[in-house]
Amino acid sequence: MFGVLGELFITGGVLVFLFLAWQLWWNDAVMAASQSRAAESISRSWTEDVAPDPAPAPAEEGYGDPIVATAPGNADAFAVLYVPRFGADYHRTIAEGVGTNVLNSPDSGIGHYPGTQMPGEVGNFAIASHRSANGGGMHVINELQLGDAIYVQTADGYYTYRFRDFEYVPPSAVEAIAPVPHDLEATAVDRLITLTTCNPLYSTAERIIAYGVFESWQPTSAGAPAELAAMMPAA
Repeated sequence: MFGVLGELFITGGVLVFLFLAWQLWWNDAVMAASQSRAAESISRSWTEDVAPDPAPAPAEEGYGDPIVATAPGNADAFAVLYVPRFGADYHRTIAEGVGTNVLNSPDSGIGHYPGTQMPGEVGNFAIASHRSANGGGMHVINELQLGDAIYVQTADGYYTYRFRDFEYVPPSAVEAIAPVPHDLEATAVDRLITLTTCNPLYSTAERIIAYGVFESWQPTSAGAPAELAAMMPAA
């Protein structure tokens, strides 16, 4: 009798575990698809009505200092993130704020830390996402390699950053998103991007931080950088 009950409990536990695992995977996949569609829509809205520049500046000359937009209101979408290392079809909307209304949203999934810098600005453009839920916007962040491109598209143009290094910190280490990470008294001179998410997978025990350094920017009228153009759904 007790043996039969024990087997039933074990079987029931296994079924519950499998159901929860399936539900987590399914929810993640559905949210990721929804967030991708939203990013595709906003990207197209910025490019479809812009006439290409007939005489774009040579790449070696660049386009001068990047345009820096004013920070938007809470939960407002203002950028699209592309990371080739995350997959050729990876694109997610960045919205202002890191609350559940942004990180759990089917329309964004990537949040900008209020008070940190905007794309192209001197200082630290710091963003956050879930690692393994609600679309898992930074699920494979640990696979980034030195020099990997991190692209940010806004209504003004395209900002290219290059991945430099990782850091693992406790959730309380807010100094990681300071204008000069971990040096609250220093004056920023570099343009950085900081990606933050939970670590390890399926845990909130710590944060994995990926730092990138600004490389270049170009206006929307100049078109996207070559590698990014091949990824963009609007191309």
